[in-house]
Amino acid sequence: MADEKDIAEGQPAGGKKKLIIIIAAVVLLLLAAAAAAVLLLDSEKEQAAVDETAAEEAIADEQGEPLYQALAPAFVVNLPPGGSVKMLQIAIEVMTRTPTVIETLDANDPMIRHHLLNLLEGQQADVLLTAEGKENLQLAIHELLAEKLVELKEPGEIKGVFFTQFVMQ
Repeated sequence: MADEKDIAEGQPAGGKKKLIIIIAAVVLLLLAAAAAAVLLLDSEKEQAAVDETAAEEAIADEQGEPLYQALAPAFVVNLPPGGSVKMLQIAIEVMTRTPTVIETLDANDPMIRHHLLNLLEGQQADVLLTAEGKENLQLAIHELLAEKLVELKEPGEIKGVFFTQFVMQ
């Protein structure tokens, strides 16, 4: 009977030990989960800080000093027959805030000039005599240059296209 008494007394003590071990394991798991959550929140805060810095740099690029690039020499094209004007001479300058855009335009000048000449040769003289026609031509040149910059994988963009000379004869 003594053995049965020892066994009976040992079971509750063993049950308490198991309960303490289970509670300790749960507490450790909770602490580990809390630590993981803190680490994840810290990494999210760091990523947010990196994203904010990148956004500030992008804004700084957009607000940087304007850079102008003349597409020299001036373009001289014959306009389609039937209009009141036969020839167009136009000097174009582009404005950007990204120096690499200027470098890309310089490096690809023959290709850029080719596409601009094709665009200019297709213009109707009577349309170009109006202010709206000139504005539409500016917009078409801007879109063409933007498209070419995308094709050349240039991350910058052209902010404006300006005519510094516009002669029709």
